[in-house]
Order: sequence, then C-alpha cells, then structure tokens
Amino acid sequence: MGLRIKDHRPSQLADGTRVMLPVAGPVEVRFEGRFCTTNALVLPDDNEPLLGAIPMEEMDLWINPNRGMLTPIHPEGPVMSLK
Repeated sequence: MGLRIKDHRPSQLADGTRVMLPVAGPVEVRFEGRFCTTNALVLPDDNEPLLGAIPMEEMDLWINPNRGMLTPIHPEGPVMSLK
C-alpha cells in the first residue's frame, strides 16, 4: 500500500504468538459514506485484517450479530459521543 512505517509495537496474535509488528499510517478508512483516520498494524503473511474498536466508534458503527455485518448506529450520519 506504500504506507510509511512509523514505529513497531509488541502485539499478540489470535493463536497467542507474541510478535513485534510495524505500525503504518496514517490510513483513511471509509465505510458507507463514513470515514476515520487511524494507524494500522502490518500483519505477517496473509492474515485477515481486522477493523478495530476505535475506528468503528469514530464511524459510529456496531456489529449486528443477527445480520453478521457492520451497521450504522445513527443512519443519518455519525454522532460522536463526548462523555
């Protein structure tokens, strides 16, 4: 993707393996007219990428388990909670 490596971060993979992963960014994530800017961990090999909780919160999304998909919390547009 041509992203700049900014740092390296200790991380734990799903199988429990501990690795140092490069941190790249900034990355702009877009989903159904919503967006956020974040950093990304560069995963080894062909691991499936994951969307983290912070980008999901910023884009005002939740995982709808009944439909197995991301769903906007506020359909009219993202609402930032500043509590």
